[in-house]
Amino acid sequence: MIKGHPDRLIDENGLRLDGRRPDELRPIKLEIGVLGNADGSAYIEQGKNKILVGVYGPREIHPKHAELPNRAVLRCRYRMAPFSTEERKNPAPSRREIEISKVIREALEPAVMSEYYPRTVIDIFIEALQCDGGTRCAGIVAASLALADAGIPMRDLVSSCSAGKAGGEIILDLFDLEDKYGDADMPVALMVNLNMVTLLQMDGKLNPMEFEKAFTMAMEGCRKIRGLQVEALKRRYQGIVEREGASEFDEEGT
Repeated sequence: MIKGHPDRLIDENGLRLDGRRPDELRPIKLEIGVLGNADGSAYIEQGKNKILVGVYGPREIHPKHAELPNRAVLRCRYRMAPFSTEERKNPAPSRREIEISKVIREALEPAVMSEYYPRTVIDIFIEALQCDGGTRCAGIVAASLALADAGIPMRDLVSSCSAGKAGGEIILDLFDLEDKYGDADMPVALMVNLNMVTLLQMDGKLNPMEFEKAFTMAMEGCRKIRGLQVEALKRRYQGIVEREGASEFDEEGT
């Protein structure tokens, strides 16, 4: 494990510190329906990131004065566990967590058909168990799947991926050291089928050509991740259909 400022972020072969090419995603594992007590849930591992999401609702909102007459209120809480970073994190909510909660909610809102559920609330709880850079993007990916698992109508899945610059190269899906010591980080969220960007942030500096290359790379990363999201949903619901089919078979005793 590399600690502190690395000597370089790209080696002489053009590879990054974790061995990836500049345009390569970290390995991603997605699971849906992992929590029995939530209406919808999902889990993502992306590199060393480990994030769990639970969705509740639509349900009655409290306090009542917070309700909206024409749609559901979408609430999002992103938290990092005290053991999620190398040094123990203070369990009290930080300004960064509050900012990421807001950013994730705003990235998901265009996809949720909240007009079907006026005067209710949909709560999204995102727990980052282990963090290694890019957790807001990974949180969006898992939250989108948890919303779908809760049966909440959506215009499209929301996929998310970052691109940026480190060691003089434009790179995809930054991990922690690249995020900390690189030149720029640009998280993007995208509804792929609608070709609608729902999140675009940038920390650092890129010239216009670098920005265009990084944005194109992030969009392509989102498209690859959407394919993984769709596969995860298929695994989840094929499993349910197979279990229900087996149950009906047993009841009929044939």
